[in-house]
Amino acid sequence: MNDALPGRRAGFTLVELLVVMAIVALLLTIAVPRYFGSLARSKEVALQENLKVMRISLDKFSGDKGHFPESLEQLVSERYLRAVPLDPITESAQTWVLVTSSEPGEDGIVDVKSGAPGQGGDGQPYASY
Repeated sequence: MNDALPGRRAGFTLVELLVVMAIVALLLTIAVPRYFGSLARSKEVALQENLKVMRISLDKFSGDKGHFPESLEQLVSERYLRAVPLDPITESAQTWVLVTSSEPGEDGIVDVKSGAPGQGGDGQPYASY
């Protein structure tokens, strides 16, 4: 049974389509900023976790060997890490800032920091994590 009036075709009017498009646009203006905010927060959390894992590996290496490693690749070759993790902000494993010991007679990497420019959501520079 055809409910359409005689002489009219079934379909949507221009006004109906504009109303639907306005509703979709309104929902997108609410959802998109939240999505990008959560994406940035997830990168910061991944950065903090990667730094934590590398710092624990440095400490374990030092405790086992009696000295700190000369490079992050040494942690991989000695199987303290499977691979050098990526800095999620720069998406590279080459941007880590390696902190060496200031103690005389003690060589090697004692800490790792991010080389990413900019600040996190808490206002602190990425290099301070």
